[in-house]
Amino acid sequence: MNYLAHLYLAQDSPESLLGNLLGDFVKGRGIELYSDEIKKGIKFHQKVDVYTDSHPIFRESKRLITPENQRYAGLLIDVFYDHFLAKNWLDFSLVTLKEFVLKVYGILQTHEAILPEKLKCVLPHIIQKNLLMSYAEISGIDAALKRLSFRVKRENNIGSASQELINNYKQLELNFNQFFPELIDYVKSA
Repeated sequence: MNYLAHLYLAQDSPESLLGNLLGDFVKGRGIELYSDEIKKGIKFHQKVDVYTDSHPIFRESKRLITPENQRYAGLLIDVFYDHFLAKNWLDFSLVTLKEFVLKVYGILQTHEAILPEKLKCVLPHIIQKNLLMSYAEISGIDAALKRLSFRVKRENNIGSASQELINNYKQLELNFNQFFPELIDYVKSA
């Protein structure tokens, strides 16, 4: 899952939200810099990733990706699933996506001093462009993939991979709608 899903799955505390987001930014010994509650969120993020990557529906979604983008299929499906979560947010939450995102941005700004440098540098851009909200639109996913393509060191086609979402939209949405409730159940039992 990508940023939005990890934030959604976190417990309703600043530390859990931070930890679940930091799972993509903090590796190895870097985890020791954080409080026990944030560490718990980081480890939870990793458990969700392992569950997701091994799930048959997620794997089925990855098989929809064309050979030219297959190397990054997992990454693409993570981002595409965030689109479906944002688009269908009220199917999973009692608060609006806007309320949730504003809360997350507030927590990130309040705790900016403890964020990894990579995240600190992009935080103003994330908030100014309201990137988490933008995931609800294909244009937001397209922009996210273009940014992501520059961060990947190898030559890639990620910047134009929103076409994969468009070409497989119905099946990917069906897969997400089957998978995400199972992930929620897993999280509740973990």
